[in-house]
Amino acid sequence: MMAKEFGKEMAVGVIGAGAMGSGIAEVAATYGHRVVLFDTQQASIDKGLAGIEKNLARNVEKSRITDAVRREIRTRISPVVGDSAEGGLGALADCGLVIEAIVENLNIKRSLFATLEEIVEPDAVLATNTSSLSVTAIGSACKRPGRVLGVHFFNPPTLLRLVEIVPGLATDGAITDRVQSLIDAWGKSTVRASDTPGFIVNRIARPFYGEALRIYEEGIADMPTIDWAMRDLGGFKMGPFELMDFIGNDINLAATKSVYEATFYDSRFKPTLTQQQLSDAGFLGQKTGRGYYDYSSGAVRPEPTKNEDLGDLIFRRILSMLINQAADALYYRVASAQDIDRAMTLGVNYPKGLLAWADEVGIDETVKWLTALQEFYGEERYRPSPLLKTMAGDGFTFFG
Repeated sequence: MMAKEFGKEMAVGVIGAGAMGSGIAEVAATYGHRVVLFDTQQASIDKGLAGIEKNLARNVEKSRITDAVRREIRTRISPVVGDSAEGGLGALADCGLVIEAIVENLNIKRSLFATLEEIVEPDAVLATNTSSLSVTAIGSACKRPGRVLGVHFFNPPTLLRLVEIVPGLATDGAITDRVQSLIDAWGKSTVRASDTPGFIVNRIARPFYGEALRIYEEGIADMPTIDWAMRDLGGFKMGPFELMDFIGNDINLAATKSVYEATFYDSRFKPTLTQQQLSDAGFLGQKTGRGYYDYSSGAVRPEPTKNEDLGDLIFRRILSMLINQAADALYYRVASAQDIDRAMTLGVNYPKGLLAWADEVGIDETVKWLTALQEFYGEERYRPSPLLKTMAGDGFTFFG
């Protein structure tokens, strides 16, 4: 199957006007495409367009674009409100590329794609912005799954450069290449990931949250101390509890559950009781005013215990788990070593690529930490990657 040439004259459809969808629409319009932004709710369209206009106005204020360019970009975006049946989606009929950015529910996405392929042209490409669901499963709802692939932007799409390009098992390779070239032309830095649970970033990043929660639940350190260790000693821009509150604890828990279930309940991805309790209580983070921390007016955050020995223990334990996940992703051919490190630095702003970090701290040292944890706890979650063990034994590095 041949895809349409992805020139600027090609119309781009975006389904879902939330933060992700409206951001993707702005990016496509900025690079010259006419964009159809579809949502089933007028309120979502209004909020999405307001966000686009606010962001464009900020770019004018900072002299990134002129006011004339701002107007051109905004004019290229056509909002459409309708139901998800064929009548509403008909506005996307002439789009050469349609990117779906709706709720992370496999059945809903499959239903949408099955409907959508009957509306667009046979050579149109259908993309999902899913962060962790199976692209293959979504594409299997279509009669022509070869034109379905994952194009996973990171929030906010207008600022973060990383985009994971994820072909499903049935995706046409030529279409994958063309879509990746298009997204690169939109000023993004793309990485190619296999269709595995969590792809690159959401798979590898799980211990940043999960191991921090484990350390807290064991009573080794409180949340401010863990955040301090990872931020001030480890160089991360935010600690794990700060970051979970920023992302939204409901979103983080959903991603954790998705990867855990999709990996057939691998203990390394197991959610924690703390996550579930906060979600059940509605303590979702900054957006609700309370999460792991209290964000209400006048609230004072507890001070960390700035003990460097304790901080180093926290940092090395979490870093070892992160490196282990990165090594396993390479071992199981989720992505190349270069794409893994680029994804973690650009997608979640890690201070260093994890595989390069492993070379720096010593692969044998990481294996020692993991082996000690596995022996102490007797749990599979701490098992060292076979790749790490082999490399440590042979004295190899990831980037020689």
